[in-house]
Parts: sequence; C-alpha cells; structure tokens
Amino acid sequence: MNTSFEFLDYLIFFIYALVILGFGLWVSRNKEGKDKSAEDYFLAGKSLPWWAIGASLIAANISAEQFIGMSGSGFALGLAIASYEWMAAITLIIVGKYFLPIFIEKKLYTIPEFVEKRFSSQLKTILAIFWISLYVFVNLASVMYLGGLALETIIGIDLVYAVLGLALFAAAYSLYGGLTAVAWTDIIQVVFLVLGGLVTTYLALDTVSQGQGVFEGLKSIYKAAPDRFEMILDKSNPEYNNLPGIGVLVGGLWVANLYYWGFNQYIIQRTLAAKSLKESQKGILFAAGLKLIIPLIVVIPGIAAYVIVNDPEILAGLGENGMMNIPTEGKADKAYPWLMQFLPVGFKGVAFAALAAAIVSSLASMLNSTSTIFTMDIYKQLIDKNADDKKTVRVGRISAAVALIIGATMAPLLGGIDQAFQFIQEYTGIVSPGILAVFILGLFWKKTTNRAAIWGALSSIPIAMFLKVGSKGWVNGTSLKAFFPNLPWMDQMGLTALLTMGVIVIVSIRQNKGAQDSKAINLPKGIFNISPLFNIGAFATLIILTVIYSLFW
Repeated sequence: MNTSFEFLDYLIFFIYALVILGFGLWVSRNKEGKDKSAEDYFLAGKSLPWWAIGASLIAANISAEQFIGMSGSGFALGLAIASYEWMAAITLIIVGKYFLPIFIEKKLYTIPEFVEKRFSSQLKTILAIFWISLYVFVNLASVMYLGGLALETIIGIDLVYAVLGLALFAAAYSLYGGLTAVAWTDIIQVVFLVLGGLVTTYLALDTVSQGQGVFEGLKSIYKAAPDRFEMILDKSNPEYNNLPGIGVLVGGLWVANLYYWGFNQYIIQRTLAAKSLKESQKGILFAAGLKLIIPLIVVIPGIAAYVIVNDPEILAGLGENGMMNIPTEGKADKAYPWLMQFLPVGFKGVAFAALAAAIVSSLASMLNSTSTIFTMDIYKQLIDKNADDKKTVRVGRISAAVALIIGATMAPLLGGIDQAFQFIQEYTGIVSPGILAVFILGLFWKKTTNRAAIWGALSSIPIAMFLKVGSKGWVNGTSLKAFFPNLPWMDQMGLTALLTMGVIVIVSIRQNKGAQDSKAINLPKGIFNISPLFNIGAFATLIILTVIYSLFW
C-alpha cells in the first residue's frame, strides 16, 4: 500500500462513499404504500430538473476513460485529444435542438423503442443486442479496468480486488434505486469530480512552475512542450492515425459524437427523464458549458506529467516517490494516478474521491441503461409482454447484476492495452457508424424503409472490418494490400457511416420506388423552435470554441 496515503485522505474518501451511498438509498426509497413503477425505476418518474440533467450527463460521461485514459492521451499526444470534449459541446447543442424534440414527443423509454416505432421490432431487437454487448463487454469492462488500475497505482490494491470493490459500490445504490438514485447522486459526484480534478491540475501546474502558480505553470508546459499544444496534427505526427488532422473537425469524430450524445442509451436516458422538453434542453445546454472546461481537468494534467517526467530537475525534486509507477510513452495511462501521489494530505483524498466519483457514476449509469434496454426491449418484447411493474423492476435489477458480473470478469483481461481512451473509441467505432446511419436517415429521410435499415445495420460491421484490416497492416507485403485502404480509424468511421447510408438509400429506393415509407416521421411545424436562452448559449459556445481552435491550430 502507498504510504503517502494518510488517515485524513482515507477519512475524506470514506465520508464521500458514505454520502453517496446514503443519499442514493434515501432518494430511492419507495413512497409510502407504493412500489416503484417502471417509470420511477428507469426514468426517475420523469421528474428531473435541468440542473440535475446537466450534472448527470457529465457524471455519466466523465469516467476513468477521461481521468485515466484521456490524461494518458494528453501525455502521449497532447491537447489535440481535447477535441473529443470541445466538439462534444457543439454536438450537445445539435442534439438538444434536433433530436430531443422528436424523442420526447414520442415519449420514449429507450432508444431501441424509437427503432420499433420508426421501423420494426425485428430491427429493435438487433440493435438492442448490439448495445447490450457493447455496454457489457467494452464500456463496463473498460471503466472497471481503468478504475481498478487507478486504485492499484494510487493505494496498492490488487487489480482484481479493486475491480470488485468498484462493482459492489456502484451496485449498492444503483441496482435498488434505478435512474432516480443514479441521477440525483450524480449531482454530488460532479461536485467531487470537478473539485478534485481542479486540485490535481493546480498541483501539476504548480509543480512545473516550481511554486509559481497555475498561470506560470501553463506558460512553462507550453514553452517546454509546444508540440503538445497542436490541435490539428499533420501526417508527420506519430499520433496522426489516432487524430487525423482536419479530418477530426469535418470527419469521423462527428460520427462518434453524434452517436454517443444522440443515440446512446445511458446518455440520452437522462434527457428523457426531464419534466419537459424545455427543461431537457436547458440541461443539455448546461452540460455543453461544462464540457468546455473538462479538458482543463483531464488533459492538462497529462501534458504536465509529460513535462515533469522529461525534466530531470523537476523529477528529482519529487523525491523517491517520483520514481514509482512513472508513466512512459508505452504506459501513458499511468500519468494521472502518478500525479495524484504528490498531492498534499487531505487534497489527495479529495482527488481520489473525484476519481472514484467519475468511475462509480459511469458504472451506475451503464448498469441502469443496460438493464433498461434488456428489460424493456428484450424481456417485455420477447419473453413476458404482460409483466407488471413489480416484475419489470425485479428483472431490471437482476439483469443489471448479471451485466456487472460479466463486466467485472472481463475487466482484468484488458491489462495489455495502452491509451485505453483511444482503444474504447476505436472499437466502439465498429458499431456506431451503422447505428448512426440508421437513426439519421430514419429521423430525417422519410423514404427510409425497415428492410433498408436492417441491411444498413448488418452491412456496417463487415464494411467497418474491411476498412480496419488495411490500417492494422494485416495485408502488408501481400498481393491483397492493393484492395484494402490504409486509413486512420477515425476516417474509417466516417467512411463506414457514408457507405452504410449509401446502402440504406439504395435499398430504400429499390424497395419503394422513391415513395415515402409508411412509418416515416411527420415533424410538426415549429418542433425545432428553441428558446432565446438556448440560442444565446449556443452562440456563446461556438464563439469560445472558435477562439480556442484559432489559438492552438
């Protein structure tokens, strides 16, 4: 165990855990004489205010992927990785204006439910299985692995026991309380998350400036590593394949962001639980504003760690602990846990609580969404259509527990990966282009047919795998190389989405001879009208991002 962790740090973390668990169970309690309904469990009784929605969106999104994985990418390639966060702010505004009005008007529980209303129960089942597999085998497993890695690095807990502890903590309140417990505890989680992240950032920058403060620290890391502040990478950059230059702004990253924020159950579920559409849109705008500052707490520490590690004078000043678990180009994901070793007593506990908050809130969100999709889109659709609320909630809890067990079993098997954030994005990118294509055309092109959507969803996987073969170099040195393009994986995502849309368009036209589909969505006049507040927030966000990209292009 890391001896630099003292009693006060453990006490602060214990208080955090007690507050989260106690508050989660308190808000989840049944009303007198009334059992939880399915709407209570899966959609928090459609009662969430805007500030709870915004906080919960960020808490669900920011996990070990960001604190550990994105800091690792900050260490390895720099500020360019922040495009995920800053472009997400724009994506949230698009989702709030163009997607939410339709979803809320349709009174959805789940995203697959929309697929049934627009296309068919057959396609809904296919996509539901896609999502459950992705959540369990990629998202849940990777978040638990990265969280376990952090605990192992910081306080010396064996990876397996760390994963088990995180799993039990998330399960303790989320399985019982459902989305109500998850969303309301997320408000507290975000406070810890932001506060702890800022503490770590402050320490890292103060260390680089040798006690001269944050602004001097920012100047120092920019002067020491100017290459780490390039937002748009050129082809000579060794990380170009991960972030392919201008293609980040106009290509595949839009696929990742629109899929994640618009059609991802564990994200969009919070907005569906709003009191009203306007309340949901205000929550989205709040989350977009928070997104602008997230790189400060998840990317800058990674860059600072890179500068410290490569400066013998600063590194020597950290003493013996500075040489323990030191991050390297090959083990970049150790950057954030390594920095946390040097926090003062007490602050270390706060930062550790922030990291735990990020991990546990995301785990709880993924569990709730997995159980929602399984229960509402598979169990009630295929197994027991007449299940009452009591049975539905029970199945939701059991399915969440099973998903957690599978994810915890898979987590230690991910131990060989580096830059886990990039790993997660890359392999999510096999599935997301096809789903995005189905949804975009299903929402906004009235000629899209069910058969075309099924063909699109199924064909997107082999298209994605075909493009991936070339980039992995499996055909190098063979006569097959000429048939396989060698593209960065983000460009692969963009091309997969376009080719899948092409498949859907061709099949739709051939099937209906250009006629409108019978289940096409008719959009009422004025459905996309937004409030002046939303407009002002959207323009302010765009101006801020324009300035950032102009400065660090």
